[in-house]
Amino acid sequence: ILRDVKAAGPKQSAIVLVVSNPVDILTYVAAGMLGLPTKQVIGLGTQLDTIRFCSLIAEELKAPPTQTKALILGEHGDTMVPIWSSAAIGSLPLDKFPGWNPALANQLFTRTRGSGAEVIKRKGGAGFAVGIAIRDVIDAVILNRKCLLPVSSVQSGCYGIHDVALSVPTVVGSTGVVDQLEIDLWPKEVQGLRASGAALRKTLDTVLPRIK
Repeated sequence: ILRDVKAAGPKQSAIVLVVSNPVDILTYVAAGMLGLPTKQVIGLGTQLDTIRFCSLIAEELKAPPTQTKALILGEHGDTMVPIWSSAAIGSLPLDKFPGWNPALANQLFTRTRGSGAEVIKRKGGAGFAVGIAIRDVIDAVILNRKCLLPVSSVQSGCYGIHDVALSVPTVVGSTGVVDQLEIDLWPKEVQGLRASGAALRKTLDTVLPRIK
């Protein structure tokens, strides 16, 4: 459908939100085929994964969901990266919260990573949750909210990652990607992001020649 999207225009102001999977691959392809500035092409990325992640943490720790903050970055897929370094409930770092331990962290991330397949198996699709994730991105664009969201966009150096689309902390507003923030992460989280980028690049190297 990208040819029809391109024909619709207008190029100066169009913001394209890619939702279809594999979302990171298709975001990169869309940015290339549409001829738009890359900052005007956004993929849903790990926004839905992040919502699920926070929900599972809050449920397990019996914490208020609205005060539970954590991020999933990288690929919307097997190489996604949990960002424990900034995870918190209220203003309390997650690793200081009563009941938190490394085994629980691994358990919750494993369930988050497999939650898409779990939802499909149990009810056939994730329509309601993905609808909320899409709404968050569209609200940020239409209302110029400049929200910090884990959405996918083409990378040109953030965390040393180039020439792939994946999720990093992204300020989203009326112009699309307002900024990509290289917030402080643990070294193993940065390594995970770079590994995620390398995995996506390998897929792109296979896919792009077929498209062209």
